[in-house]
This record gives sequence, structure tokens and C-alpha cells, in this order.
Amino acid sequence: MKAVWIMATNPAVSLPASSEVRKALDKCELVIVSDCMRKKDTTHDADVLLPAQTWGERDGTVTNSERCISRQRPFIEQAGEARPDWWIVSQVANRMGYSDNFDYQDAAEIFKEHARLSGFHNDGSRDFDISGLSALTDDEYNSLEPIQWPVISAETAGTKRMFTNRHFFTDSGKARFILVEDKQPAKSLSQDYPFILNTGRVRDHWHTMTRTSKSPRLSMHTNEPYVEIYPGDAAEKKLEDNQLALVTSEYGQVVVRVKTSEGQKQGNLFIPIHWSDQYSAKATVDQLVAANTDPVSGQPEFKYTPVTIKPYKATWYGFVVSKRELNIKGYDYWTRTNCKNTVCYEIAGLAEKDNWSKEARELLCAESDQPEWIEYFDPAQNRYRAARIDNGKLDSCIFVGPDSDLPDRNWLMDLFAEESLEDNDRVNILSGKSAVTMPDTGPVVCSCFSVGMNTIKQAIEDQDMASVEQIGLALRAGTNCGSCKPEIQKIIDETLNAQPMLKVVK
Repeated sequence: MKAVWIMATNPAVSLPASSEVRKALDKCELVIVSDCMRKKDTTHDADVLLPAQTWGERDGTVTNSERCISRQRPFIEQAGEARPDWWIVSQVANRMGYSDNFDYQDAAEIFKEHARLSGFHNDGSRDFDISGLSALTDDEYNSLEPIQWPVISAETAGTKRMFTNRHFFTDSGKARFILVEDKQPAKSLSQDYPFILNTGRVRDHWHTMTRTSKSPRLSMHTNEPYVEIYPGDAAEKKLEDNQLALVTSEYGQVVVRVKTSEGQKQGNLFIPIHWSDQYSAKATVDQLVAANTDPVSGQPEFKYTPVTIKPYKATWYGFVVSKRELNIKGYDYWTRTNCKNTVCYEIAGLAEKDNWSKEARELLCAESDQPEWIEYFDPAQNRYRAARIDNGKLDSCIFVGPDSDLPDRNWLMDLFAEESLEDNDRVNILSGKSAVTMPDTGPVVCSCFSVGMNTIKQAIEDQDMASVEQIGLALRAGTNCGSCKPEIQKIIDETLNAQPMLKVVK
């Protein structure tokens, strides 16, 4: 293959055997990428970048999984030189000498041609037929109401339910069943690879995080790649919560944070798909997955990869919080997250550092900078902490220790929003704790209103709350997008079950 044109997808991360995909893109003579994002893993290999419109800028139609065609209208102005995909394709085709076939002026023309083609030589032989929409005027197209295909006549209002006439789109008119034989995965578990790796999404991220990572609110719920493992399996492999682990298959390896869970099936591991080389050093999970596909659906085996897991024995652990994006990629382990007011990095290394003071200054300061610099170093414990202050404002800080037991980041992140540091805060920066006792709200559960787990637990215990609706009324959690409601219900169940039973004595 000498040329490839990639539109609105990120195959350098999302395809199985992603390391091999990267190698193939590197060798390809011409890689063209149409996308709304300038920086992502696939654009790294692009020879030509074409700026495509985002979802909110597009004008056209969308069809959902229940066959409903809806008019999509832009709600923001297109940015810079961004253009619709159809326009980009047409312009390239024109320059290749196909102007007669690609002389479209707008999305309406393309939709109406699409409608005509759906009815071409159809006569009821194919289920998809929207030829009834092929004669729409521009005004009718612009005011098109949602409608479900098939739409075979301009006089019909679409088809809400198919096959009510018991006729299927086959030569006989009868339904055809496909006999599917039970087929085992391409690779079986073995002594070397005794665990089944499953991959999938987390609640607040989407695909390869090219857009959701920009939102601190979405990133706060799950801010680091992890491997979820059954507690018994973790104990057997000498893994502990919040420790780093090395997960290896025949095809590659990743380093991720350990998260034990009773909800994980014994012998199974789960790793999210979202993190790539943009956001972590070694967390592109699809490089572990082989390019084996199902013979019927063509779907790769994303849900079954034999792997092994063991502790990743870092010598030191740390984190960096900064107002600026830093060049953090020299560390053995790192992740990057857009947090409130800041960019947050988790870091770890296999070898000891000779001079943490020099290391920290090189990371947080340019040679010409003259910031206020405060630091603390305990060589016996290998603990180092430093902060850069510019014009009375906290600019960045670094915390390093021999294990992952490091201060909570939330209070530090709040300091970055301050116009000037109070004396008490300045004194306590390197402790990582406020001088004033502040409630620990816990991990974020409701991203919409930044409600933490501990806040929800406290409300359940103090106010005798026993439903998601009660939590919503008291804390607003779960009252906006609603995606956190299952997690809130789980917290309610666990908290109530943990409370001691009261015995009434008469």
C-alpha cells in the first residue's frame, strides 16, 4: 500500500496490534489525515493534514441505530480553514480530474443523490431505500423532520417498525438464520499467559481521548490508566492497590496503575482503551491485542487476549502539577491529565536520580528564569519536594518519594487558582496539606458538579439517605447528565451494608 487517507479516526491507537499499525504508517509513502485535531497519534505519521469540521460545525444529516434520519445543523461557526469532509473530498477529486463527478455545491445535493442511489434498481429488494426523499427542495431538506427509513414514497412518514408484513429482503422473502459454530479464541491461556485481558471504555472518556482529555471535569473521574484485577489474583501476584504493574502479552506490554475490585472476575483483567502515547508512557493497550478477527463479524478479539501481570518495581514515585505543559517524556513511567487550573503528571522511575534539585529545576524552569524557588530533601527517605512561585503565584510543584504514598493533589490544585499565596499556604506547600483541616471529599463521582465519594458517603450516614434521588436533592450529584447514577447507587448499597445492624431489646 503506497497511499492511505485516514478520516476522523485514530488507528495508530485503536486498531489491534497498534505497534504494527504504527510501523506500517511509517513505511507508507503517502499518509493523508483529515481531522479536527492537530495533535494525535495518527497525525504524527501524516504527510498531509487536512482540517475537517467538528461535529458542532457540520451541516447535513445523521442516522442513528434505529434507522432515524435527523437533520444536523451547525451550532458554532467553523474555525479557521476547517471544511466539511464532502468539500475536502470533492476538492481533491477535482484536482485529480474528476470535476464532472464531484461538482457538489452543498450537503443537500449529496443527500439527494444518496437518496436516488438507494432506490436504484431496488424495487423492494434491499431494506435501505430512501428514494422518497430524493426530490426534496432545498427548503424541504433544511426543514426535514426526523424520519425512519425505509422511505420509498414522498407521501409516507417513514417506517417505524420493519417486517410487520412478514416479508424479509431475501429472494424467498423468508428470514435467513446464520448457523454460528462455537469457535474458541485464536490463542488459549497458558502457563506463561494465564490471565484473560478484556478492554473497553470508562465512563467519562471517549475513544482515544483526543477531545475528552481537554476537559478537566471529565478527566477528574478517571485520571490515569489502570488495570482492574480481582483481589485474590492481586495477592497471588504480590500486587497492591495504587502500585504499578507490568502487563505483557505475546505482542507487547503496558505499565498501568493497579486497581483491585471484587467486581472483576477471577482470572480476568480489564484495561481501558483510551490512553495513548500522548497521555502516558506505556499504556496503549491495543498493542497487546493480536489482529485476530471473527470470521462472521470481522471484529477483532479485543475482549480476549492471554496476558501475564507482575509488579513494575519502580525505585521512586512522584507527581508534578504545573500551570504549563511540560516535557515530561523522559521518565520510565508518566501520565498527563488536564486538571482544574493545571496540568497534572504522575511519574515513576526504575533508577535513582543523582540530583533531584537539578532535575526539578531543569523540568520546571528555563535557564533564563529567575523564579522564587523553595525545596525540601530528605536523602535518608529519598523524599524530595519543590515549588516554583512566580510573582506571588504558584506556578508548578514536584513531589517525589520511595513509594506511591504521596499527598493528595486536590488542595495543591486549588492553590493554583489563587491570585496570590497566603502566608500559611506558602509555608505549607511542601507538606502538601492545608494548615486548616479540610474535609477529604474523595475521588470524584459526579463530574458535572464535582461531588466526591466521601461527600456522598457522609450524606448517606448523617442524613439517612437511601436513594439516588435523595442524594440528588441534597448534593445535586446525578441530576445533570445522569451517567454517575449507577455509581451513586453502588455507594449507597455498600455504605448501608457496612453499617452495623441495630438490635432492639424489649
